[in-house]
Amino acid sequence: MDSSPSPPPEPPASREGAEHADRRTSFRARVARQARRLPAVPPGPWRSPLRGPWLTSVFGAVLLVGLPVLFLTGLLSYAAYNPDLSRINDKTPDKGLLGFFLFPWPTHPYWLYRVTQGVHVTLGIVLVPVLLAKLWSVVPKLFTLPPVRSAAHALERLSLLLLVGGGLFEFVTGILNVQLDYVFPGSFYPLHFYGAWVFSGALAAHVALRLPRTVRSLRGRDLRAELRTPTARTVPEPADDSGLVPAHPAPPTMSRRGALGLVGLGSLVLFLVTAGQSIGGPLRRTALLAPHGRNPGSGPNGFPINKTAALARVRAQDVGEGWRLVVHSSTRGRRVELTLDEVRALAQHTSALPIACVEGWSSDDQHWEGVRLADLAALVGHPSDPPGVFVESVQLAGSFRAVALRDNQVRDPRALLALRVNGADLSPDHGYPARVIVPDAPGVMNTKWVHRLTFGATTFPQDDA
Repeated sequence: MDSSPSPPPEPPASREGAEHADRRTSFRARVARQARRLPAVPPGPWRSPLRGPWLTSVFGAVLLVGLPVLFLTGLLSYAAYNPDLSRINDKTPDKGLLGFFLFPWPTHPYWLYRVTQGVHVTLGIVLVPVLLAKLWSVVPKLFTLPPVRSAAHALERLSLLLLVGGGLFEFVTGILNVQLDYVFPGSFYPLHFYGAWVFSGALAAHVALRLPRTVRSLRGRDLRAELRTPTARTVPEPADDSGLVPAHPAPPTMSRRGALGLVGLGSLVLFLVTAGQSIGGPLRRTALLAPHGRNPGSGPNGFPINKTAALARVRAQDVGEGWRLVVHSSTRGRRVELTLDEVRALAQHTSALPIACVEGWSSDDQHWEGVRLADLAALVGHPSDPPGVFVESVQLAGSFRAVALRDNQVRDPRALLALRVNGADLSPDHGYPARVIVPDAPGVMNTKWVHRLTFGATTFPQDDA
C-alpha cells in the first residue's frame, strides 16, 4: 500500500468565474456551429456579431416610418412656393410630371407651413443616426464579390446604389442648406427636389423587394428579450443567405440593446438641440444647431431673420426719404405712387403671424401693422375680388427679389404690406420701410424692402437670381 501523501487538491474556482467561463465556452460553441454551416471564407473586416437581418430590419422599420413623412412634408414645402403660379417662383424648372401634386397653397391655418417645415427639417436631422446605423448594418452587402452575378443582380445593385447614394445626397444637401445657408455647388431647389424623387423611387422599389423579409426578421426575434440581453450573452444571429451575418464574428463589445440605445440617444440629442428653432419660446435657447442663432436680439424687432439688408445690398437711398411705393394694375391700366407718409395715412390693420423659413426655423407670432393688400388692390381698380400680385423689392442681390402671390393670398384680410411690427417701425434687416406679410407663406415669399406691387399681372420677368 502506497503511503506517500497525495498532492493537495486545486482550489475550486469561484462561482462567478465558472459562470463567466461557461458563457465564453457557450459563445465559442455557438460561433463554431454557425461557422460550420458557412463556406470557408477568410475573416474579413465586417466581423461585428451584432450585424444581421434583425438589427437591420429594426433600423429599416424606423426609417420606413420617418422617410415617407420626410418626403411628404418636403413636397408640401415645395408646393408652398406656388411654383406653378409663375416662373419667377419656380426654382425647379422642367419638373414635368413630377409637379403633378402641386395645388394652390392655402392661407388657413396660418401656421401650417411653420409646422410642416419644422417637422421636415427637425425629422431629417433626427433620422441621421438611424440612417448611419442602417448603412453600417448593411455595409458588407455593398462590398460583396463579385459585384454583379446576373442581370437581376445588376438591377438590384443599381437600385441599392440609387438608394444609398440618393439618401446620402438628400441628407447632406439638406443639412448644408439648414446649417450653412447652402454651400453645395448648384441650386439647392432643383438638386434637392429631383434627388428626393430619385431617392423615394429607389426606396419604394427596395421596400417592395425587401418588406416580406423585413417582416419575417422582425418576427424572428423578441424585441423585449433583446432589450434584456446584456453584452455577455449577445451572440450572432443564425446564419442565412442575407449576407449580413459575419462568417467569423468577433466577440461582442456591445449588446444589441446598447446599439439601439446609442442610436436612440443620438437622435434624442439632435432633437433637443434642433427642435427649439421651430417650437420657439424658451426652447429656442436649446437650439444649439439653429442656423441663425438662439438669441436674435431684443426689442420689437428681436426675432430671427434670414437675410440682412447688407447681405441683400439694400442701398440707403433706396429706402430713405426718396422711397416710393408704386401700385399698378396690369389689367385696369391704373398706377398710383405713394410716399411713406401717404402709405401710413391709409387704413392700418394688424395681424398676428409668424415668420417660417425653409431652413426650419420660425418665429413666434409677431404683431404686424400695415395696409391690407386687398386695400392696395382697390386703389388701382380692384375693389372686390382682387387678383394676384407681383411683388418687387429694392434689394440688389440674392434670390426672391420678386415673387408672385395668389389671389387667395391677396384677399386674406391678414395679408399686409407691413410698416410696423410689435409696436415699432420695421428695422432695416426686417424690411424697412415696408414688407409683405402673408399667412402661411414661406419666409422668402414675405418680400422685404418692397417698392412695387403689380396686381393682375399675367406674365412676369424672369428672375436672374
